[in-house]
Amino acid sequence: MKTATVRQVRHDFGAVLKQVEDGGEIAITKRGHVVARLCPPPRPAKHRKVKMPDFAARMKRIFGDRVLPGNVILEERESNDR
Repeated sequence: MKTATVRQVRHDFGAVLKQVEDGGEIAITKRGHVVARLCPPPRPAKHRKVKMPDFAARMKRIFGDRVLPGNVILEERESNDR
């Protein structure tokens, strides 16, 4: 790991940035003590394809072929209001 002082970073940031872009890591020092570390970002992870659950198959497994039309629910609500 290379080192650079705060002053070097301030005055010649382009050269420091070029070293980081090339994959290098730079320790930034102030009065001989490391105060920061400048490194390239981590590589992005490969995108994995997420398998979504089959909701239609799950609903069929739970309820079978029984289908409740929306009107049944409305009729039941209306009959309870009376």
